[in-house]
Amino acid sequence: MVDEKKMKRKYWVLSITGILIILLDQYTKYEAQKRIYLHQSIKVIDGFFNLTHLRNRGGAFGIFGGERGGFGSLFFLAVPLLAIGIILYLFWKLKENERTLSLSLSLILSGAIGNLIDRFRYGEVVDFLDFYLFSYHWPAFNIADSAITIGIGLMAFELLIHDKKRLKAPP
Repeated sequence: MVDEKKMKRKYWVLSITGILIILLDQYTKYEAQKRIYLHQSIKVIDGFFNLTHLRNRGGAFGIFGGERGGFGSLFFLAVPLLAIGIILYLFWKLKENERTLSLSLSLILSGAIGNLIDRFRYGEVVDFLDFYLFSYHWPAFNIADSAITIGIGLMAFELLIHDKKRLKAPP
């Protein structure tokens, strides 16, 4: 028999993470749009970090960023919706003791929803965090992108740890 308190824990993680990340993402994007003109940069740490209001019509880090409309717009709405469905299914299949995977999937899902909200509202994603070091520049991103990246990193770490433990365990 499944303990109801433990069963609910992963859904609490999903709910709390989701609400916090989506609210923080949307609020920071709202403030960036309100306070920074499109394509304007504000130096925060000279030589390292700017707040730069940009719009991304393509995928992660501007990949496949082309013209608005047509197949591209439909593609960048359909793929995140499909990914959200897959993530929810994987989350549902998680065992209760898989806490790190629960958090990682919650972060990825929250970030995907945050960026999908932008795609529905604007047809593109609002980016504003702009890091660089000398001539090396990282594409601008946002809180949702950060949540996705951290979630994927946590998942990779967790899966690598489990594989090492599984390989070391006696048969």
